[in-house]
Amino acid sequence: MSIYEITKNFPESEKYGLSSQLQRAVVSIPSNIAEGSGRGTKKDFSHFMNQARGSLYEVITQLEICSEIGLINKEKLDVLEEKC
Repeated sequence: MSIYEITKNFPESEKYGLSSQLQRAVVSIPSNIAEGSGRGTKKDFSHFMNQARGSLYEVITQLEICSEIGLINKEKLDVLEEKC
């Protein structure tokens, strides 16, 4: 189950809130890894890996918030967090 599948069921009022934030953060993870891989130094790669890790923590936090406010149930949260 992907973040895009989950967020398409969010209420319209979250279209520019948690839906958008989650989608951008989840795309940011592999994007930062790819960008870091294309850089010439280990320092640059390390920087982009740290950016990717930050985005991952952002996704985990936002999923917890979604669960607390009733946008996703505990079972869905557990499945998604296992993938993180």
